[in-house]
Amino acid sequence: MSSIETSASSSSVFTLFSPKLLPATLMLGGGVTLYAVESYITATIAPSIVRDIGGLELFSWMTTLFVAAGVLGSITVATRPKGMGLRAVYIVAALTFGVGSLACAIAPTMPMLLVGRAAQGYGSGMLSGLAYAFIRFIYPQPLWRRASTLYAAIWGVATVLGPTLGGLFAVGGAWREAFIILVPLAVIMALSARRLLPDVADDRIDTRTPLAQIALLLIAVLFVSIAGTVEHGTYKVVLITASIILVTAMVLIERKSEVRLLPHGAVMLGNPIARLYLTIFTMTLVLTSDIYIPYFLQTLHGVTPLVSGYLVALVALGWTIAAFLSNSFSGRRAALAIIAGCIVETAATASLIPFLATSTPFDTVARFAPAVITMFLMGFGVGLGWAHLVTRIIGLARKADEDKASAAISMTQSLGGAFGAALAGVIVNGAGLTDPGGIAGALSAANWLYVLMAIPGLIAIILSFTIKPASA
Repeated sequence: MSSIETSASSSSVFTLFSPKLLPATLMLGGGVTLYAVESYITATIAPSIVRDIGGLELFSWMTTLFVAAGVLGSITVATRPKGMGLRAVYIVAALTFGVGSLACAIAPTMPMLLVGRAAQGYGSGMLSGLAYAFIRFIYPQPLWRRASTLYAAIWGVATVLGPTLGGLFAVGGAWREAFIILVPLAVIMALSARRLLPDVADDRIDTRTPLAQIALLLIAVLFVSIAGTVEHGTYKVVLITASIILVTAMVLIERKSEVRLLPHGAVMLGNPIARLYLTIFTMTLVLTSDIYIPYFLQTLHGVTPLVSGYLVALVALGWTIAAFLSNSFSGRRAALAIIAGCIVETAATASLIPFLATSTPFDTVARFAPAVITMFLMGFGVGLGWAHLVTRIIGLARKADEDKASAAISMTQSLGGAFGAALAGVIVNGAGLTDPGGIAGALSAANWLYVLMAIPGLIAIILSFTIKPASA
């Protein structure tokens, strides 16, 4: 279990692209990129798919199955069969993603495409979880934070790159090509893994599978994902409530069970690692409120769809810039970056109330500049502390739990996104987005959305003050 040698004293994230580290960085970063970008591409080309092969009644399941399978994939990294190394999991993950992409590309009907989407989600979920699981084997400890910064930046860039690529393929209805080009890429990744990734021994002590916890969590993810797509407000509330109950049941079982899904202490709020995961969850949940920004920009401020898409991309830009700016922080500075990040994200979300939840036309720079700056700061806050949260989790995990700890990072991020999207849907629909609709409905929805979505941010702020600096 030796790390590839490099200068431990290096302070630049670009050290990850040095000759000795470049192959592994490309392999792991590529896996995260596939998961992140594919999460957004299909949402853009979905209308073209339905127009071609039908299945409008199953429209929402293209995303629902991908998200649920992605969570299961990240879990698989930690619950894989005993003796199976991470490199072997990477090969299986890449091939599974490739098979799923091929199934989507040739699908004559929506049910077959959904099978492909599930396979895609499962494979890419494993690839995303493997990026964090491999960190301790690929890089020396001083570079863990830099690697986490890179993966965070990829997610930020994907929010722009995914819809853009999807839009290119949607033109002319070339949606099948959007899937088929992924097949050779997945094959290349699988074939390259044996040469470019280290063969590390399976150092897990307990390899039993926590079936009860996995089942409860997956059903909860399915329920909350469906809640994000249904129109009826009552159904949304019921589904989200059921999801919360299932997650609570999973936590209770996890506390008492000898066979655990999560690393030791992850469901005990008194344990530092639990607070780190909860901070990641709440920050992701708050950030998901940005999904309605394009609608509000177009409806309330007369911004064109193209321009609104570029403006909301500022959230991703803020995340990426902050991630690189703070990647050299350590010790107390890293702890302060987490606190500052939570405060900035929460304050920015609340600031959208006066800056975005108005009906003033954005026809001058002075009128739209405050909203633009606020959107940038939403992402900036997340990027400021993200890598430090990830690094602390990996550093605090017990030796036997390191795979579980790494896999749970990707899983927690997916859960935050799923719950955030569903909760945002409940809020805007309940506040009148569709009834009465129009300007009045959009104003009410925007005000309530950013009031209520800022509340989890307050929880993140409180949690951030309990996170102690890593010892030197």
